[in-house]
Amino acid sequence: MSSACIEAARRYTEIVATDRHREPLTSLELAQRIAALAGEKLAEDVVILDMRPVAIYTDFFVVCSGRNPRQTTAIYDEVRERLKYDDGLLPRSVDGQSQGNWIIADYLDAVLHVFTPETRDYYRLEDLWGDVPLVEVSAPAA
Repeated sequence: MSSACIEAARRYTEIVATDRHREPLTSLELAQRIAALAGEKLAEDVVILDMRPVAIYTDFFVVCSGRNPRQTTAIYDEVRERLKYDDGLLPRSVDGQSQGNWIIADYLDAVLHVFTPETRDYYRLEDLWGDVPLVEVSAPAA
């Protein structure tokens, strides 16, 4: 067995042991975590929309932009991998990965929308849901 495989197995065992003692994230904590992870991958214009007053299918939308389809895919991949390994969470469904213009990942309590700038301008989700409250997004750690 290669040293990389052994290291991956060791890390997985540590995560599983740690996760048994970790409290699950609240929907707000999940949205903030998604936003922070996207920000770490240099997502632009990250906003969290509080959908609780208007939607029964999710609590929060996390909306952000990548400069191009390659970066939107990288942002989504980072969020997916970190939530999977750090928090044991996988999206219920994902769409748009093949084109990369609008990737949507449904984590049930929070939905991630990663757009290219042109696609974000076209669909204007923030305008469509302009009556919902915004949640402050913390700046990513430097």
